[in-house]
Amino acid sequence: MKNSKKTKKLNFSFVQIFVLVTLIFSLVLNVSSVKALDSAPKDNNVTLYFFWGDGCPHCAHEKSFLEELQQRYPELEVKSYEVWHNSENAKFFSDMAKAFGTTAMGVPTTFLDDKVWVGYSDYMGEEIEEKVKYCIEHGCIDPIQKLGNPSSSEISESKETTSTKAEDNAISEDNAITIPILGKLDTSKTPLIVLTIILAGLDSFNPCAFFVLFFLLSMLIYSRSRKRMFLIGGTFVFFSAFIYFLFIAAWLNLFLIIGNLAFITIIAGIVALIVAVINIKDFFFFEKGISLVIPEKAKPKLFERMRNLLKATSLSSMIFGTIVLSIAANTYELLCTAGFPMVFTRILTLHNLPTFQYYFYLLLYCLIYVVPLIAIVIIFAMTLGAKKLTEWQGQVLKLISGMMMLCLGLVLIINPSLMNNIFTSIAILATALAIAGIIIFITKKVKKYKEAKEGNN
Repeated sequence: MKNSKKTKKLNFSFVQIFVLVTLIFSLVLNVSSVKALDSAPKDNNVTLYFFWGDGCPHCAHEKSFLEELQQRYPELEVKSYEVWHNSENAKFFSDMAKAFGTTAMGVPTTFLDDKVWVGYSDYMGEEIEEKVKYCIEHGCIDPIQKLGNPSSSEISESKETTSTKAEDNAISEDNAITIPILGKLDTSKTPLIVLTIILAGLDSFNPCAFFVLFFLLSMLIYSRSRKRMFLIGGTFVFFSAFIYFLFIAAWLNLFLIIGNLAFITIIAGIVALIVAVINIKDFFFFEKGISLVIPEKAKPKLFERMRNLLKATSLSSMIFGTIVLSIAANTYELLCTAGFPMVFTRILTLHNLPTFQYYFYLLLYCLIYVVPLIAIVIIFAMTLGAKKLTEWQGQVLKLISGMMMLCLGLVLIINPSLMNNIFTSIAILATALAIAGIIIFITKKVKKYKEAKEGNN
């Protein structure tokens, strides 16, 4: 009996211990699960504000990126505002930028929590995604709260002038190439580097610049010194490029300050058309009426500076005189070539690039611009002036320049985004060249016919 009682007592103790351990273990599990629930990520809704412009390539790329981001993160709400064609949206953009302590300089611009991204790149896309993930887990403010009026219902959200599909705007890996400094480029669209080379190449055939350089080198022929011709010609070309760079940079900064409003692009297109008409007129009626050439009253002063340059005895005075001549000559030359830099910088600002890329393209433009001038110096020095620019060649350059400006001006007015497609760009420029070629061909035939008729009489 005693053993039986002991066994019962022992069993009862084991049961008590088992129940106690079970209770403690359950309590620990409950506390852990509560802590786990508290520490689990919270699915907070996230609001992102995206300001863009119709026809802006970088805006299209970010738009595609944000659509993909919404598919991955359903908590993300993207409020999209087109600002180039909608004054209400533009004002909202300006107010939002002020609330964040900045200014509405360009598009695309993205507001999320307390951060602002101006422009778009792959790196910025990664930053935006990281911020979205953070906001989903920890919660973030709606950027519009910074305005002091949290209601955005009165703003024309997503007021688009053209529909843009994500698959149309995403860069296909088959069409993408990566270039240092420039980043990833879509070969199905016109890379800015190609457009820069084309426009700078056309601008480089500047009759005014050729006239001054030819005249300067012609005066140096009498020295019979190739070394002197290379030195003076090279100095003149270098400072011509430097002054031209400053001139184009002024256009660029003007457009950056004014912003990407659509009417500014239209004004640039109208100015381009005026320049085009004047240049085309000069082919048929050279230097009659209004002409974008070096004024006749300015030529005597330039010639006097050239003659003084020939009298220089020391190397330093010769170089200084060439620099002064280059500054004076290029001041007048800007009248001949204002159109292309204006069109180029306007197209450039529509792409909303980082600052260093803007100036990279300006530098490239200027380097290409002086290639024909360098060629003239080399040929002139080697042949001692056997080749010269005739009046007829000057007129032909004016016509080609005018036809190009005419086409570019029309594109800026009608649809600037046409320049984003490489095939369209080539077609536009080829059309301009073809029309100019036909006009030159017909003009030559008419001249020969008239000369033959006069000879028979």
